[in-house]
Amino acid sequence: MKLKIACIAGDGIGPEIVREARKVLDKVAQCFGHEIEYTDILMGGASIDVHGVPLTEEAVSAAKAADAVLMGSIGGDAATSPWYKLSPERRPEAGLLGIRKALNLFANLRPAILYPELSGACPLKTEISDKGFDMLIMRELTGGLYFGERKTVEENGVRKATDTLVYDENEIRRIAVKGFAIAQKRKKKVTSVDKANVLDSSRLWRNVVEEVAKDYPEVALEHMLVDNCAMQLVKDPAQFDVILTENMFGDILSDEASMVTGSIGMLASASLNDTKFGLYEPSHGSAPDIAGKDIANPIATVLSAAMMLRYSFDLDKEADAVEAAVQEALKAGYRTADIMSEGCRRVSCTEMGDLLVERVHK
Repeated sequence: MKLKIACIAGDGIGPEIVREARKVLDKVAQCFGHEIEYTDILMGGASIDVHGVPLTEEAVSAAKAADAVLMGSIGGDAATSPWYKLSPERRPEAGLLGIRKALNLFANLRPAILYPELSGACPLKTEISDKGFDMLIMRELTGGLYFGERKTVEENGVRKATDTLVYDENEIRRIAVKGFAIAQKRKKKVTSVDKANVLDSSRLWRNVVEEVAKDYPEVALEHMLVDNCAMQLVKDPAQFDVILTENMFGDILSDEASMVTGSIGMLASASLNDTKFGLYEPSHGSAPDIAGKDIANPIATVLSAAMMLRYSFDLDKEADAVEAAVQEALKAGYRTADIMSEGCRRVSCTEMGDLLVERVHK
């Protein structure tokens, strides 16, 4: 199979972590008989330095011509970088927002996994962390409160702000279909999170999700109010498989879930459109303070590449091989600086990539 992958190394540690992820992908291609065609794209600060803008039309066209996009990180130090003296629409992060819109990436997937080897980093009580957890939060990314009409006015000398939360049934249905389809590849359970006891938009959300669920009889569906879900994430995270929710709730819950893992350097993410196309990136930022020092943790980017294999190319065995390689390296006691603990061996970004490559096999 030929895989056409656009690569956005980006800024800060981005080039280092994308380099290691590509090494792992190349090993996968070698082991499983695939061919990979990479196209390098400039975005963010790297694009500003060359083109004066964070995202060019040529970059968007190149991304659209690929089957999937693998990205490192975007942005720099806002206090010192000249990029942040530019107007907001010309800063690095504007490129990320622009490409998401151009590629119609409406479904954001963020796994939160507690590896047994890293359970000591989990801030939860031992009786909770010992059970481990492996969940995926699916967040609707292009609708809801963040994209509704908004205004601020003054009435009778009093300032008043209004934000509008709007969803139509088609927006809800397409994210629900993604959620149930992905649950079929996992533990076959969807927890749909809303605020249906108060909000009309949530009541519509719940109704449409129930309609979609009828097409996936093998997937269990439960509904949970968002405030209860926030509590359950710290009380018993092992109960969750796929959490399906709207934009604002997903924004908040995914950050909460990432923190209970104890290590953002391990967290992958994906943003998908209504085809198999997706943009895959680590959840962490560009860490400009450690850029070029070869000490960044590439695992989140490698796991993002595994998500790409699974969701854009339907290569589940290949994705399993990458994820198994990560777990084997952790079991062997290898750690980058951010996840280092007593009794383990500290390795560089490059060394961790090499260790993962060695462990990828059929």
